[in-house]
Amino acid sequence: MTDRRFPSACAGVLLTLWTATCAALLYAPTEAQMGAVQRLFYFHVPAAVAACLGFFLAFVGSVQYLRTRETRWDRLAVGGAELGVVFAAIVLVPGPLWARPVWGVFWRWEPRLTSMLVLFAMYVAYLMVRRYGTTAGRTPRLAAVVGIVAFANVPLVYYSVRLWAADQQLHPRQVILAPEMKLALYVCLAAVGLLFFAILRFRLRLESLEARVQTMQELTLNLDE
Repeated sequence: MTDRRFPSACAGVLLTLWTATCAALLYAPTEAQMGAVQRLFYFHVPAAVAACLGFFLAFVGSVQYLRTRETRWDRLAVGGAELGVVFAAIVLVPGPLWARPVWGVFWRWEPRLTSMLVLFAMYVAYLMVRRYGTTAGRTPRLAAVVGIVAFANVPLVYYSVRLWAADQQLHPRQVILAPEMKLALYVCLAAVGLLFFAILRFRLRLESLEARVQTMQELTLNLDE
C-alpha cells in the first residue's frame, strides 16, 4: 500500500469501527438476562474469528515456506501469527469480565476456554522461536513446524462445545439472536475483518521493507570488505 493511500485506508478502518461500536452499544437491544455486559459479545466473537484467521494464515504460510523456502510465505506466517496472538488476547481478556457477572466466575477450566488458552500459548511460543532463534537459516524452518503443529488446536477450539458434555461448558452450543443483534454482529465482524486485513497489509509491507534494508546493509558491508 502506497503512502498516499495510507491516510484513506486508516480513515476507512476508523469509520467502520465507529459504526460497529455504535451498532453494538446503541443499535442492538439489551439482552434480557445478561444485561449490558452481553454487548462484549459483539467484539468477543469477531476477535475469536480474527484470531483463528490469523492462525490459519500462519499455518498456510508455514506449509508453503517449508515447501518453497520463499521468504514471502515466511513473512505471511509471521504476520498471521502476530495478529492471531493479538486477537486471541482480546478474546481471553474481556471474556472473564463477561463471565463474572453472568456465570459467577472469572475463569473455569472448561474445554473452550482451556483450548483457546493453549492455542494462544502455542503461537506465543512460535513468536518466541522467531524472536530468539540463534541460527538464522534454521529458525524459520523450526518456527514453521511449530506453526503447523499449533494449528491442529484451532478445530479443537471450534468443536470443543460439541466434543465435551454440556455440564462441562460455560459456552452455549447454540446462540439465538434477535434480528437487530445479528445485524450488529455482522457489522462488527466486517469492522474487525477490515481492521485485521489492514494491519496485515501494513505488517507485510513493513517486513518487506526490513528485508530490503537488511539486504542493502549486507551489500554495503561486502563492498566495504
